[in-house]
Amino acid sequence: MQLTNFLPFFLTCACIYVNYAPGVVIKKHKYLWVYAIKTNFARYKRKHQVVFILDYNAMKNFNENNYCVILAGGKGKRLWPVSRENMPKQFLDFFSTGRTLLQQTYERIARFINPNNILVATNREYVELVSEQLPQVPKMNILAEPVNRNTAPSVAWATCRILHRNMDARLVVVPSDQMILDEAAFEHDVDCGLDWVGENDGLLTMGVKPTRPEPGYGYIQLGEVNPAENIFKVKSFTEKPDREFARMFMESGEFYWNTGLFLARCDYLRVCLKRIFPSVLRMIDSDEVEYSVEKEEQCIEDHYSVYPNLSIDYGVLEKGDNVYMMKCTFGWADLGTWHSMYETMSKGEGDNVILSKRVMLDNCRGNIVKLPDDHIAVLNNLDGYIVAEKGNVLLVCKKEDSSALVRKYINEVQMEEGEEFL
Repeated sequence: MQLTNFLPFFLTCACIYVNYAPGVVIKKHKYLWVYAIKTNFARYKRKHQVVFILDYNAMKNFNENNYCVILAGGKGKRLWPVSRENMPKQFLDFFSTGRTLLQQTYERIARFINPNNILVATNREYVELVSEQLPQVPKMNILAEPVNRNTAPSVAWATCRILHRNMDARLVVVPSDQMILDEAAFEHDVDCGLDWVGENDGLLTMGVKPTRPEPGYGYIQLGEVNPAENIFKVKSFTEKPDREFARMFMESGEFYWNTGLFLARCDYLRVCLKRIFPSVLRMIDSDEVEYSVEKEEQCIEDHYSVYPNLSIDYGVLEKGDNVYMMKCTFGWADLGTWHSMYETMSKGEGDNVILSKRVMLDNCRGNIVKLPDDHIAVLNNLDGYIVAEKGNVLLVCKKEDSSALVRKYINEVQMEEGEEFL
């Protein structure tokens, strides 16, 4: 019987009191970390103890060909003013769970993909935030983009780095700002998807059946069914249709929400990327150049600013020939807008969504409220509003199609008041 069958991850084997400095790693084995930590037992002459802790993750039977890139470089402007340029939504504990959206995303993936194979793509200005929130991620696994160039160049960069580690790598790309309701189903679907792309030349997106005519989401139209169960050829992509078209899509049964999750075998993805991003890959993916991480990062520093500003959806998936979609049932929501946030969350009295501790409502319906925990709001006779405050900004506006309104207000505030309010 394997050791993993009966030893839980939190098992502590032994404690021995010694004089090592606290926090020092004394010894590291494949499955065992030995730490010196501070003890509160003053009666012992030696004030520190050594704890032998089993690393449960190291004992798991991960598929070492499976990799993940977490996209965490966005500004999150559509959730302004709670999401700000210096602290975008992926770094916030939006629901007061004690874990930020980025941390929840990482932990969800680390259950079934080796943590050593998880990379985080972010903007250079957020590297410290990533390291603070995910101290277990090695610096080498954080891709610090010098400038914002959307998701396609960052995925191209990640693909090159991963292929220099493992030519058989299969990749799942995951946004850091999503809600997953059924994590067991999520793990199952991603595992099945990684197995499929490992055996097929194709790009695989993950779609979920729409539950409402949401104009803020992307839609995938199903084409012919693939021999594999629940996998279909993609007929078309439609990004953020107006509400009437979204309603037609939902009622037709042919369209699924685009989750933004996609999977591919890295060597096949590299071929697809080279068609549109030869400049991205030429300097760091050439057989004529001796590779090193240092050379790769210098190339990124020198050339990243001229890379095209393209999303992976538009740049690769919508232009690819072998693009497929898997029907998924794990329960999903994009937390990108106030309206989608409202639709996703459970409703209280009067169909209000309250994401704050101290809110008093009088004759209010269909609102979403997010304030600092030490603030009190008293609201009267509001119907279908966003009430959001953080720092020096308070936003009160109609919830319906708020994404366009928020973008408009951000631009006006920037022009009239300056960057400090963004």
